[in-house]
Amino acid sequence: MGPRSTYKKHVLARGVSFISVAFILMIWTVSTHFKWVDPVFLPSPQSVWQTFLELLRDGYKGISLSSHILDSLYRLFIALILALFTAVPLGIFCGISKYVLAFFDPIIEFYRPLPPLAYYALLVLWLGIDDRSKVALLFLSAFAPLFLAAVASVQRVPQDRINAARSLGATKPKVLLYIILPSCLPDIITGLRTAIGVTYATLVAAEMVAATSGIGWMVLDASKYLRSDIVFVGIILMGGIAILMDSLIRLYQHLQFSWVGKQDS
Repeated sequence: MGPRSTYKKHVLARGVSFISVAFILMIWTVSTHFKWVDPVFLPSPQSVWQTFLELLRDGYKGISLSSHILDSLYRLFIALILALFTAVPLGIFCGISKYVLAFFDPIIEFYRPLPPLAYYALLVLWLGIDDRSKVALLFLSAFAPLFLAAVASVQRVPQDRINAARSLGATKPKVLLYIILPSCLPDIITGLRTAIGVTYATLVAAEMVAATSGIGWMVLDASKYLRSDIVFVGIILMGGIAILMDSLIRLYQHLQFSWVGKQDS
């Protein structure tokens, strides 16, 4: 398959995505124009756009829209950075040693399926109602996907690759640094994408308790007053930011790991 054919398929896929979005907007516009759904539950695209402009100009509850977004992103990125620098090293060592994995695996597997709100009350009790409990909740949400991705990536490193490095005189630290870690990076980046999705979905729950800012808090607060237009603005903003972050990571994957999946071709 040549570059021209690949480019055509990429453009065609983008065109299909555009048609999909346009179709949803058309259905949304038509259904609100003919009032098939009560505007309280489904505001029109025009009213949502107007509300977005008003939020840009006046903010929400005395705080600018950009501040709400930045407050949420601050909590999100702090949690992701902490998870990245703890879950990945631990996952790599667990992938190398089955005994270390046997120690940590029951702990991870116990809390991983739990809904975030199930233990959020404990985090608030232990850490207070400020950002520490919110960051802790987001950290726990991001930790498990990154840990599992790191463990699985180490276990998938071909043993022949490790044996070849050792036969050439590489020490264990060098094997870890120059063989195992580079081989794991593509899967770790994929795990990071998963972690961002899970953590982003937990953001609203993190901002439910004693928050006064944040895009998730804004959506929850607006829903109390049946301001579905503000709710839609918040949801669209959160979705757009999530798509942007995921697109940047996918671009990095494409530029740095374009060889993935082509080793045997």
